[in-house]
Amino acid sequence: MVEICPVLYIIVPCYNEEAVLPVTAPIFREKIRGLTQSGSIAGGSRVLFVDDGSSDATWDIIRELSEKDEAFCGISQSRNRGHQNALIAGLTEAVDRCDITVTIDCDGQDDINAVDEMIRAYRDGCDVVYGVRKTRKTDSFFKRFTAETFYRIVNSMGGEVVFNHSDYRLMSSRAVKGLLEFEEVNLFLRGMVPMVGFKSTSVGYDRQERMAGKSHYPLSKMMAFAWDGITSLSTRPIRFITCLGALVSLASIVGIIWALTVHTMGDTAWGWSSLVCAMFFIGGVQLLSIGVIGEYVGKIYLETKHRPRFILKDTAGLPEKADR
Repeated sequence: MVEICPVLYIIVPCYNEEAVLPVTAPIFREKIRGLTQSGSIAGGSRVLFVDDGSSDATWDIIRELSEKDEAFCGISQSRNRGHQNALIAGLTEAVDRCDITVTIDCDGQDDINAVDEMIRAYRDGCDVVYGVRKTRKTDSFFKRFTAETFYRIVNSMGGEVVFNHSDYRLMSSRAVKGLLEFEEVNLFLRGMVPMVGFKSTSVGYDRQERMAGKSHYPLSKMMAFAWDGITSLSTRPIRFITCLGALVSLASIVGIIWALTVHTMGDTAWGWSSLVCAMFFIGGVQLLSIGVIGEYVGKIYLETKHRPRFILKDTAGLPEKADR
């Protein structure tokens, strides 16, 4: 049964965010205060910052915020582990301290006011509420095209990814506990959360420009993240290789039959062009196939090691776990 006044933890992953953190932290704090005063959430709700091994003053700022205001708390990872691992670290620490969590980036681009509607959806019985961008007007044509193409490709590959959803979402404690039962180290939460199940819905919002600082996700990282998402959620690329191999084999059989036929008829023209083209084509297909298979083998290698997904170095203002 949904509690009347749930305890909320807003989880904010941070990596070298010393420029934007002083700007967005008061916004998160004000949202907590407003929701508490309106009776939407209970006292004891907090903003949990996750320092992902920053090399600047991010952790110092988080620690200072937690010392001045008990609504702020933080955890610091021993080294940079990536955005997805930072989210898992925050969810792991928050799950026994709250009833609902909201994950949101530190840069202020996601509209924090959408949390109000997320909580209303939670009260209506939803365990997962996805924040979904209404439009991509602030993106360049190239970024908009590549992002939308990515969502379509992942879904066509069998991954259940909510279109135009990043990692801005509300999850109940039981949904988080379900997510934490997934023990893989190759994380792609946008595809893993829908696999947890439970009732879900989405809330639309308008994405703004970054409030300060620079983005830590250049095109190269975005492409790598997309590839990790596809290979973490689906084995269809390997099936595609199988189909491609079957087609190439079929084409080769047809080519052999054709070559034998023209040779028997005495109408042969020996040249190196056809041979070189065939070698390059077969070689390219083989290298591509080995590369994709190697990607999966590498992920299996990492999974079998059972390495921890995060290691905490320090905490600041983190309350004791509640019996939930």
